[in-house]
Amino acid sequence: MTILLCWTAGGLVAISVYLMLSRQLMCWLFGIVILTSTVNLVIFIAGRLQTANPPFVPAHLLVPSQPVANPLPQALILTAIVISFGLLAFTLVLVRKVWQGFNTLDSDNLRLAEPVSRGYHGEETH
Repeated sequence: MTILLCWTAGGLVAISVYLMLSRQLMCWLFGIVILTSTVNLVIFIAGRLQTANPPFVPAHLLVPSQPVANPLPQALILTAIVISFGLLAFTLVLVRKVWQGFNTLDSDNLRLAEPVSRGYHGEETH
C-alpha cells in the first residue's frame, strides 16, 4: 500500500510541476493546490500507515507495549490543510482582481500590461 501511495505522490508532483509551468494563472493555482495536497500525503505516508493502535501508553509502562500510530504527522497535516485553505482563498481573490483589472489570466499578456517605467535619465526600463 505504501508503494502505491509513493507512486501516486510522485505522479501528483509531476502533474503539479507541469501545471505550475503554465502561463495561465488558474493552471498555476491548481498546480499549487495539488502540490500542497501531495506534500500532505507524503507527510501522512511518513507517519506509518500500517498501525491502527492509538498512541496511548498504559499507566504502568513508560513506553507503549506494541507499535502505535504516530500522531505528529496527523497534527501537521491538519495545520497544513488550514494554512493551504487560507492561501487558496487569498490567491483566488488576487486572481479575481487580476481578471477584473486586465480581462486576462495569461502571464505574458499581464507582463505587457505593466506600465513602462522611466529610468533616472529618462530612458525606458521594463
